[in-house]
Amino acid sequence: MKYKRILLKLSGEALSGDRDGGISPEVLENIAKEIKIATEMGVEIGIVMGGGNIHRGVAGATIGMDRTTSDHMGMLATVINSVALQDCLERMGVFTRVLTAIEMRRIAEPYIRRRAIRHLEKKRVVIFAAGTGNPYFTTDTAAALRATEIDADVILKATKVDGIYDKDPMKFNDAVKFESLSYMDVINKGIKVMDTTAITLCMENNLDIMVFNMFEKGNIQKVVIGDKVGTIVTKE
Repeated sequence: MKYKRILLKLSGEALSGDRDGGISPEVLENIAKEIKIATEMGVEIGIVMGGGNIHRGVAGATIGMDRTTSDHMGMLATVINSVALQDCLERMGVFTRVLTAIEMRRIAEPYIRRRAIRHLEKKRVVIFAAGTGNPYFTTDTAAALRATEIDADVILKATKVDGIYDKDPMKFNDAVKFESLSYMDVINKGIKVMDTTAITLCMENNLDIMVFNMFEKGNIQKVVIGDKVGTIVTKE
């Protein structure tokens, strides 16, 4: 395998499928199946969950809510999504742990770096909830931070399209796909694949980002064995 340990970044919106919000059981199950297949290959998997299907901190702030309060609500939304994914995975026989940056011991373990790495070494899927535990930081930044802390080989950024394009391929038929980009390309072109803080953190730690279509069956397996899938963001 090209990648032994991966950090999968899942947006909350992805869990809602065609719904306006909430969690789609069908989408959740399909995602869990793909993760299970990857674990059976021997891949060590960490997952950072978003919470946008329930609440987005920035969105709350735009309607007058205190930004810190709104961000805390968003962090709690990621915990709901994480517990839902854990339940789905464990019903499939995949050993899973939820580690949260905001302590809630009756629901999940508190995030401790060494504990997370130990779970990964034991082939447990580790779901990182509550972002970084701090307001004003996105779950993209949390993904970059956790990936760096656990020494992941790559960040897999799951999206609904098969890579990064020069413009929205859902709206423009002439959109051109990039096979690869440098960190500076992403920053200078203003490409909204991850926020600037997350991109900078990856750049400083030489951590590649693979942007791919999560909803195409078998894509995680293709990525970890080195097949060309999606768009890779790297130092070159």
